[in-house]
Amino acid sequence: MTLFYDARGNIYGVVSPTSLRNMGIDVPENAVQAAYTRNDWTSSAIASECEWGSMPRPAGAKAHRCDGLLVGPFQAEPPFDLLIVNTDGSLAERSGNGLTIFAQALTDQALMSEACELRVHHDKSDAVSPVSTWVEPAVREQISGFWLELGAPAFGAAAVGAQAGVNDTERSHVSELAAINPQWATSQFVRVGNPHCVTLVERVSALPDNAQMQQSALFEPLKNIAFAPPAGGGRPCAAGVNLQWAARQPGNRVIARVFERGEGPTASSGTSASAVACAAWRAGWVESGEVAVVMPGGIAPVRLHTEGETVLNVSLFGAAEPQP
Repeated sequence: MTLFYDARGNIYGVVSPTSLRNMGIDVPENAVQAAYTRNDWTSSAIASECEWGSMPRPAGAKAHRCDGLLVGPFQAEPPFDLLIVNTDGSLAERSGNGLTIFAQALTDQALMSEACELRVHHDKSDAVSPVSTWVEPAVREQISGFWLELGAPAFGAAAVGAQAGVNDTERSHVSELAAINPQWATSQFVRVGNPHCVTLVERVSALPDNAQMQQSALFEPLKNIAFAPPAGGGRPCAAGVNLQWAARQPGNRVIARVFERGEGPTASSGTSASAVACAAWRAGWVESGEVAVVMPGGIAPVRLHTEGETVLNVSLFGAAEPQP
């Protein structure tokens, strides 16, 4: 049985490998092998569990009822292995909201009662697999949730596998983005498990609107940038890249929009929020400590631990609620 949860507007289905096998979907029992053979089964899993089917599709809703599947755990005690399956069948290296949801699902199943390690397996050639995240139950402002320790970010074109030719001094100029909107001329590449391209804009009005990004005129050129081939162009990053836009606000706050690799526009993204906070700090927009990243789906509290000109660690707080 697939359970659905919402974390800041991101909705994922959580399903065990055993449940998928019981549906006739041939998922290997080992997470490494499941990632290696994902072309054999992820499309069937998405079609079975993420499409609207007989459910009425709300007006303006995306083609899928959720942002993807969290397949796991592959064992009954920590550390827990899982796969994050995008709706196009590809695998993500990490998802902050997804891991928050997975931790809540483990808690609800009485498998997790204290801090533990979650290991995301994937098939990307430009990143180590699995990607490990330490997750700790916590209460913040009377909300029960989890702090996710995401480690130290890496900056620059090389960190995300951007192709040669990208102007990458202190910040980057991505010609494909600037061609869509001249106000999108300055970006910062950040890897926080996943590869990200954070475009820094001077005005809130320069941020793209989620509804606009769902329309073909904007969706298709952004998809060509964000998605890896064959779905996209894989430029500037051959393996694809998550796109964010950020505008500075007073009080250690940043307003952000997100277009995810393998998914498209989304109400929020935990690793995107973390990348935005790191890029904003590097640009001198925010100070270390807690940064509020404001997205259409809600506010993501991100904690930056810095020393001098280095971000030593970035952590994300999130909470999730079950959905019908």
